This record gives sequence, structure tokens and C-alpha cells, in this order.
Amino acid sequence: MPLRDLLGRVDAVRARMIEDVDAAIDRDPATDSRLEMALASPGLHAVWAHRVSHALWTRGSRLSARLLSQASRAATGIEIHPGAQIGRRLFIDHGMGVVIGETAEIGDDVMMYHAVTLGGRTNARVKRHPTIEDGAVLGAGARVLGPITIGAEAQVGANAVVVKDVPDGATAVGVPASTRAGVKPDPTDAMFADPALWI
Repeated sequence: MPLRDLLGRVDAVRARMIEDVDAAIDRDPATDSRLEMALASPGLHAVWAHRVSHALWTRGSRLSARLLSQASRAATGIEIHPGAQIGRRLFIDHGMGVVIGETAEIGDDVMMYHAVTLGGRTNARVKRHPTIEDGAVLGAGARVLGPITIGAEAQVGANAVVVKDVPDGATAVGVPASTRAGVKPDPTDAMFADPALWI
């Protein structure tokens, strides 16, 4: 590979990492330092490791991809299968216990809290994990199961168990989750109006 191409790739990776750090800082009021976020965010570390393991997976180096994903899981407490497709600026806050299955697809600007599961409901070799569209928020402990779609800008409440599609901009809460369509509520108002929405 020519040096110019290599330097171009290095610059692209660096720019993507800075984008991830800045997106994390925008969503985490506890940190305002790029250095602190880059060094101390297991969510970022898991996403970065996933990018490498996914590249290995798609190039056919599946064992290497799985070994890297397992090392990342041991270091971060976040399990992301190398086959999962993840968009830009995913932020996993706290992160411990997050599981993202092989056929999961995650769009851009998704926010995910700890203990979220994007799981399957079958052992068949088909699309069996959820699709999370751009800007969705998944609350702590949410279980999103099967080949369903969580729409753009939708919210899934803490500890909800979602087994059906959630439309764009709607909120899903409960076990099993029921959907409340409409305008995305102001998080502060929702927190006091219904504790189940507090994510």
C-alpha cells in the first residue's frame, strides 16, 4: 500500500475516533475532557474494538474477530458480536452487561445505557436480532428481542421487554412493552410524569 493511502486511512480512523469522543462528551454530563473520555469510557473502547473485529469478520478472519471481541468483552463488560453492524457515533453509557447479537443493526447517533440486550428469538441462521434506527435511545436493562425495528428517535424505557416494532419517535415501556406514539417527550417532564420513562 502506498504511503499516501496509508496516511489517508490513518487520518480517517483518527477523525472517526475524535467524532466518537465528541459525541460521547455531548451525551455524558460527567465528562468534558476528550482525554478522560478516550481513556476511561468502556463504551468507547468496546465500539472501537468492534470496528476492528467487524473488519476482520467481513474479511473472513472470523476466529481472529471472535477472539478480539471476547478480549474486548473481558476488558469492558460489553459483548458485541463481530457480525453486528454499527453506525456512527453510538454511545454506550456505563456499558456493563450490554449484549449486541450477530445480526443486530444499529444506526447513527444511538444512545444505549448499561445492561441493554439486543437479542434473538431463534437459533435459525437468519436475521434474528433487532434493527435500531438513527437517534434511538435504549434505557438501562432494556431487552429488545427478535428481528424487530426500533424506529428513528424512538425511546425504549428502562427494563422494558420489546418484542414488536416501535414506530419512529414513539416510546416503549413495560413488560411486555407497550408503545406510546407521538412526540418525543421532554426527558425532565417524562421523569416526573411516569417513572417508567426515566432512562
